[in-house]
Amino acid sequence: MRLWGGAFNEPSDQDLQRLNDSIGFDKRMAYQDIQGSIAYALAIAQAGVITAQDAERIVEGLKQVLIEFESGSFVLRPGDEDIHTAVERRLMELIGPLGGRLHTGRSRNDQVATDFRLWTMRAIDDLRAQIRAMQVALIEQAQAHIDWLMPGYTHLQPAQPITVGHWLMSFFWMLKRDDDRLEQARRRTAVSPLGSGALAGTPFAIDREALAEALGFAECSQNSLDAVSDRDFVAEVLFDCALLGTHLSRLAEDLIIYSNPAFGYVTLHDRYSTGSSLMPQKRNPDPMELARGKAGRLIGNLTGLLATLKGLPSAYNKDLQEDKEALFDSCDNLMALMPVLTAVIHSLKLNRDKMEAGLSQDMLATDMADYLVRKGVPFREAHHIVGRAVRLAAEQGVGLLSVPVQALQALCPLFEDDLSESLSFAASVAKRQATGGTAPQAVQRQIDLARRLLS
Repeated sequence: MRLWGGAFNEPSDQDLQRLNDSIGFDKRMAYQDIQGSIAYALAIAQAGVITAQDAERIVEGLKQVLIEFESGSFVLRPGDEDIHTAVERRLMELIGPLGGRLHTGRSRNDQVATDFRLWTMRAIDDLRAQIRAMQVALIEQAQAHIDWLMPGYTHLQPAQPITVGHWLMSFFWMLKRDDDRLEQARRRTAVSPLGSGALAGTPFAIDREALAEALGFAECSQNSLDAVSDRDFVAEVLFDCALLGTHLSRLAEDLIIYSNPAFGYVTLHDRYSTGSSLMPQKRNPDPMELARGKAGRLIGNLTGLLATLKGLPSAYNKDLQEDKEALFDSCDNLMALMPVLTAVIHSLKLNRDKMEAGLSQDMLATDMADYLVRKGVPFREAHHIVGRAVRLAAEQGVGLLSVPVQALQALCPLFEDDLSESLSFAASVAKRQATGGTAPQAVQRQIDLARRLLS
């Protein structure tokens, strides 16, 4: 059964049919298609297009079709071009010609846009739940290691000492922004196009606001021409997925580096590591590498859709069939990836001795400059003085704090015997108590705020 074709003398070419049909991937929107059709049947009954009794029979038939999809007993037939065709064909098999009245005033253009928005809203909810689970895991690990010391890096070069809790919480805030973006995207997705028809709107007195509310939308679209072609919500969620994937890739990269025996800061649990088929000693961080690799895939899905959208004329065009597989793929990959990464974080072993061994006295150079600043030396001057002290330590082959005070006084007479007492890794971290700092007290405030946000 085709939903069109009366003006054609010949059937579609089989090769064209294979190219054109979308049932292979849009069948996963069966629930949303039937949900929308039930609401639409009631709406056109309310508008007097069909009787209440007819609407009741149509709704009962649609519920039976849904049962078949949910039980796996629904059988696709040749000619089921898309999910809309398949559902309507089966509905007419169940209740007869009355099923053909359901499509009155409706087009597949507004129907698919409605289905896809409903599907996307649900997918956003699922992604946000996974983000929250990962945030909880990060908070728990940060709380357990709130005052452990580790090297902090910029340009992947040793920079300043930080706390492990601070490092872990940095990823919480990345995920917080991802969650915020998805929440905002959901609001913009929750706009019902149903009742827009093919492009010009419906000629029937359908209460589109009530129809939108019945389907869980916040509002209905205000321009039918725009509504049937608007895929901003798809592009926006694809961007959110791509940036979420980028953040997960950054977390993965840290764990790949820190789990390398040359660092040894963390150890991945056996359940989330793999081995080599040749080298018995290998512990490969495959989940982390997959996270890093999938980021490229997520970015590709976004750029592919944007390239598809950029040249489209007004209203619906068949190019828009390319929107679904990209978003399905991005959401599927994140939903497969994130539970594994969350479990990696929960089960992660952090190695305190290795982290502390990675600290070098050079990482206190900024604190040494601050020591001089507190004695009245302008920071820029203090920076140059300490730079010379770092060079002197390197020439002597000792740590920065092992340079004799007398030698430092040759660089600046304000260096005194209290220097070694005021410079330590723990003291360096403890001084950074301002909001957002790495001091345990500041990290605790981060954690407390994070818990309030999640609650």
